[in-house]
Amino acid sequence: MPIAPPLTDLNGLLLFATAFIAGGLNAVAGGGSFISFPTLIFTGMSPIAANATNNTALWVASLASAGAYRRDLDVDSPEERLRQRRTMLILSTVSLVGGLLGSILLLYTSADIFKKLIPYLLLLATIVFIFGESFKQWLKSFVGEASPSENRANAPKSIPLAYLVIAQLIIAIYGGFFGAGIGILMLASLTFFNIRNIHAMNALKTWLGTCINGIAIVPFLFAGIIAWQQTIIMAISGALGGYFIANFARQIPSQIIRRFVSIVAIFMTTYFFIHG
Repeated sequence: MPIAPPLTDLNGLLLFATAFIAGGLNAVAGGGSFISFPTLIFTGMSPIAANATNNTALWVASLASAGAYRRDLDVDSPEERLRQRRTMLILSTVSLVGGLLGSILLLYTSADIFKKLIPYLLLLATIVFIFGESFKQWLKSFVGEASPSENRANAPKSIPLAYLVIAQLIIAIYGGFFGAGIGILMLASLTFFNIRNIHAMNALKTWLGTCINGIAIVPFLFAGIIAWQQTIIMAISGALGGYFIANFARQIPSQIIRRFVSIVAIFMTTYFFIHG
């Protein structure tokens, strides 16, 4: 049974347009999958194949984001640099393992069960997205922009690395299985590991997300559930959208963009609850 129907000109144009918008939204505010993933299903693709195809197509943009954030991971202290590299190595390994497990779990989930899970997965992602901005504002006030020389007595309480590893493993498994909203979830766990700079947390979160989504592609490749025609169209369009829309959208208040994505997310979630 084919994983996707033949790609018509109309569906190709639809995927190009939605991936262009999704790439721009991901570059500015996030939430692009609320548009691109349902569109793949609307064109007749099976839900599991749509998830794999969407993940593969939009993963390219996260590589550029990870590179852009690289400078935010630089620290002056040799001791802090060593600790940071050790933490990154551990969390990167856990992210790869979790992302791989999550994607394999998806492959062993029947299409009917995954289809029934879609509304609830979208609902979870919608809640995380809608309240994500409020969380980040709280995060900035709670974590602050502390400098290395600042008194550590004012820093938030740190938790053992083992707890962070467990939390990251759970998030990575979810990310490999579906993935929407993992950025906010990772920020929540990183907050309590005494990383006081919000930009450093964003940088680490972006890199770990790249690991999760990238490794998830490997089982999809072997299972042959990636629709390559759709993937290529969406990857090119998403990259263009990330470049052009991001430049335009910066002139629009981010709150307006997030409200637009929130409305789309609520609509899509409601649709899949009714028609899923």
